Amino acid sequence: MSGERHKMLEVDGIYKTYEGAPLLRGVSFDVAAGETVCLLGPSGSGKSTLLRIIAGLEGSGSGQVRWDGADLASVPAHRRNFGLVFQDYALFPHLDVAENVAFGLKMQGLGRAEIDRRVAEALAQVNLKGFERRRVTDLSGGEQQRVALARALAPRPRLLMFDEPLGALDRTLRERLLDELRSILHASGVPAIYVTHDQEEAFALADRVMLLHEGRIVQSGAPAEVYARPVSAWVARFLGLGNIIEGKVAGAGRVETKVGVLKVACAHEHARGESVALLIRPGRRNVGDGENSLEGRVTDVVFRQNDFRVTLDNDLYFYLPDAPKVGERIVLQIPLTAVQCLSAKE
Repeated sequence: MSGERHKMLEVDGIYKTYEGAPLLRGVSFDVAAGETVCLLGPSGSGKSTLLRIIAGLEGSGSGQVRWDGADLASVPAHRRNFGLVFQDYALFPHLDVAENVAFGLKMQGLGRAEIDRRVAEALAQVNLKGFERRRVTDLSGGEQQRVALARALAPRPRLLMFDEPLGALDRTLRERLLDELRSILHASGVPAIYVTHDQEEAFALADRVMLLHEGRIVQSGAPAEVYARPVSAWVARFLGLGNIIEGKVAGAGRVETKVGVLKVACAHEHARGESVALLIRPGRRNVGDGENSLEGRVTDVVFRQNDFRVTLDNDLYFYLPDAPKVGERIVLQIPLTAVQCLSAKE
């Protein structure tokens, strides 16, 4: 974002307990005008609860939610003008497409002409023009989710919130809707919070990704930044960035591991004997000796369109241009740039 970044939503120090155990532990973040932020984390990390607190559907133990600087504590959910889209669509089966989209507009007390205009505008945004009189029960899952999005867009919300909206769809449809959703959000300019456990969704959609783990945001940044520089072994493991192995610092730029002493380029200072975790990126590798060479016996080979995923008996995996035989011993050359030193702590 530019230096003129204007914070619209501010979430400050949110705590929440569930059945006596802490669920959210001091969560703070903001969303700027026109920005899409993805809350990414495993099931049970508190993502959906946080969304409900922001929406005003649930209270927090402590902390503040502000919009454009104003505290929302006394503002009920229906007056916050935040649009919500859920995984299960939450459509009314007895109403047709246009009536579903018009529901929130009627609650606002708008006139018939304005409602019709807004419904047509919202359906055009989600590529459902001409579907007005269709029964929602006759629509595919992807079409139903578009109706849910149109219903959220029609009242012209100041914030859109999505709770695992594509979770019930098959992979091909999910990828197509993700592309459409990104275009719709950019065109509308409405700031958005998108909750998901799927990193591919988050990285494809977000301007900024926030990783939630055990009730805390453990890393925040642009998708490319988070992918390139995970802050801990947990982040790298959750994002599936590669092989994570533990080791102890054996000296400057050297770490002793179960597969031998590896050279690492690390910007942090570590004491000899300190426990660290290494991320070894599996990207396309060549067989042969090198500065950081790893040896192992091949236990599995899987074809992946452009290369082969090869697993070794030391539990490490890599992608190779040619398929070795199962049982064959190979030596792989690992460049320094493919080995990152991380915090071993969760």
